[in-house]
Amino acid sequence: MTASRFLLAASGFAFFATAAAAEPTAYPLTLDNCGETITFDKAPATSATVGQAATEVLYSLGLGDKVTGTSVWFNDVLPEFAEVNAKVPRLADNDPSFESVVAKKPGLVAVQFVWHVGPEGIVATRTQFHEVGIPTYVLPADCVAKDNSVGVDGTRSALFSTDSIHQGVRELAQIFDVQDKGEAFVAELAKREADAIEQAKALNLKDVSAAFWFSSAEMDIDPYVAGRKGAPAYMMDKLGIRNVVGSDEEWPVVGWETIAKANPTMIVIAKMDRRRFPADDYLKKIEFLKTDPVASQMDAVKNNRIVVMDAHAMDATIRTVAGIEVLSAALKDFGLAK
Repeated sequence: MTASRFLLAASGFAFFATAAAAEPTAYPLTLDNCGETITFDKAPATSATVGQAATEVLYSLGLGDKVTGTSVWFNDVLPEFAEVNAKVPRLADNDPSFESVVAKKPGLVAVQFVWHVGPEGIVATRTQFHEVGIPTYVLPADCVAKDNSVGVDGTRSALFSTDSIHQGVRELAQIFDVQDKGEAFVAELAKREADAIEQAKALNLKDVSAAFWFSSAEMDIDPYVAGRKGAPAYMMDKLGIRNVVGSDEEWPVVGWETIAKANPTMIVIAKMDRRRFPADDYLKKIEFLKTDPVASQMDAVKNNRIVVMDAHAMDATIRTVAGIEVLSAALKDFGLAK
């Protein structure tokens, strides 16, 4: 273990050690959150969520009994939360209506993506929620060093970091006065990430590259792939993998001819339950890769170096750590060690 990894791991253990000593939240609590200032006089009694990431953070903090409605699901809920999730109404598989969220009279609406509640919010604007007395909180992973007004899914000005995920966990823990649980969960995430990185470092990789394919509006048009500064880029950077895509956009559209010319060592494809586009089905992605006259010529396809990863892990969520673990394990399984 390198000195830096040892320090990171030690830091994780320190969180566990100090979690029991975390101070209770002092109300009123004021936070700067994705361009808004929000204040809480007490812990919210309930919360509705817009985005699977927000739902799973609340479940991870032991707040499942406070969640009164969920929405925007990409994958099944994490197995450890199946029982609690089964008791919570699903407002919508995808985007909920403003009315359905307000009808729950939540003490807080916790949100994953800015585009759901931003200035052009598909659900509503944050102002609309605030005007009916419902505060909103947006996970910082979707706004820290990111301009959501540029590009379809926003554009990052700096490489995403799991620090912004930790920030979201800690702030929600602070809002609900469960800071001990927040610190313990952050420590768990940090240790898992450090372990996966250490495993990849031991492989001594040389010039390994990858492309992440999330979906495509149609099977025969250019795919949405991971840009160079989002969560997949962070995974690749930490594991010593080169991203063949150079765009700052979160999920730019890039032609197969361009990707094939870059000839990535591996292709990572998203598996999801959503069926907004034909390519949401990962089996159709695999079929395309193996039959398309251009894509099938890539070394990654010829050598069956195709990694299937939960779509929710490809977004900036607590599952990003699981994505790092999946990718690290694939590097070993593909025999890429030097």
